[in-house]
Amino acid sequence: MTPELIERFVEQPQRDNMVVNIHFKDRDTVTGIFIRGTDYDELKGKNFWRVISSTHMDDWAKTRNMSLPRIFNGASFTRLTDK
Repeated sequence: MTPELIERFVEQPQRDNMVVNIHFKDRDTVTGIFIRGTDYDELKGKNFWRVISSTHMDDWAKTRNMSLPRIFNGASFTRLTDK
């Protein structure tokens, strides 16, 4: 997917910190939340996206530890859907 399509989906006000499904070309679907950190604009420009998966959401809510989210390449996304 292009960065513009992903940005349009992610930055809608009703989807702020909302859990979404990220479907990939060559791997299983990831359920998580897009993280808007200090490097969000820089990563977005390169079509990279920081996502906290559903398995780490509790730890993320408590600590906001930036080592918990993973960075995914938006070019490997096929579609984004609401959970």
